[in-house]
Amino acid sequence: MKEALFYEKLPNRSVKCNLCRQFCQISDSNRGLCGVRENQQGILYSLVYGKVIARNIDPIEKKPLFNFMPGSRSYSIATVGCNFRCANCQNADISQASKEGLFFKQKLIPGDDLAPADLVKEAVSYLCHSIAYTYTEPTVFFEFAFDCMKLAHEQGLKNIWVSNGYTAPEALMTARPYLDAVNIDLKFFSEQNYKKICGARLQPILDNLIWYKRNNIWLEVTTLIVPSLNDDDDQLKAIASFIKDKLGSETPWHISAFFPTYRLMELPPTPTATIQRAWQIGKDVGLKYVYGGNVMDSRMESTFCPNCDEMVIERIGYQIKRLDKNRKCPNCQSLVDIVE
Repeated sequence: MKEALFYEKLPNRSVKCNLCRQFCQISDSNRGLCGVRENQQGILYSLVYGKVIARNIDPIEKKPLFNFMPGSRSYSIATVGCNFRCANCQNADISQASKEGLFFKQKLIPGDDLAPADLVKEAVSYLCHSIAYTYTEPTVFFEFAFDCMKLAHEQGLKNIWVSNGYTAPEALMTARPYLDAVNIDLKFFSEQNYKKICGARLQPILDNLIWYKRNNIWLEVTTLIVPSLNDDDDQLKAIASFIKDKLGSETPWHISAFFPTYRLMELPPTPTATIQRAWQIGKDVGLKYVYGGNVMDSRMESTFCPNCDEMVIERIGYQIKRLDKNRKCPNCQSLVDIVE
């Protein structure tokens, strides 16, 4: 437990949390919407500092990041907690553990105690090139992630956030010097669906996506295609057009297949044909790098030269079968938008 950053004190021992765009006002002895920041007598504490619930060595492609350090390994960590309540959450067992279930009832925060220095040491010992703050929402364990990020840079490691994009401005500016790449979920292009499915708003996410791009943090965008919620041509074209017009045609767009989970068990899995249609929409709009996820299709998983369509990186699942170095197309020698 550690005193939180980014909060202000209010009358009657209440506080306002300014870490994320929920901007929770929290009365004494209560927690914010994330379930991991608690007001104790007018002081806001992070309950998840050093409480690691998951840590794995992942291919960076699993984040997914396809154009940032391709073929490298990333030490991936998470604590419990999330500032969203997505009905289709793929990791609800840990993201919602502080808000529902046995741990919530007992007011417990599960996780293994791990100091930032030890975490970074582990990442180096496993020959990882980066640390990814992922699986849940890195914003809600900002204090712990931030201390790890500073040490990671000292050891030559890159820092990656896999995020829902709801971080508040002050926290973004604080993280900026140590944040190298992000993958942001752009779940819907509908205010109604964001409110209904996630308990959030669309515009702050769009604003943050533009902020990441303007601040030269490598950005890739992911959209999980959920049948009946965001699989119509109009919404897919709107997302692709926003990426092209506001973030740049070089920004990779990952479109992934949904499988029934958590509170959306009644919906069917996303057909492969829908992913193929969305992939083609992204291409037709003018995006240079569009990728299909949760499907086995080498064409949609691989990276091609945007100038001549020559394959530059061949992928099967998260595995790289072929990787051409030096950021140049082997056919026409055009530069490909890849960070090595």
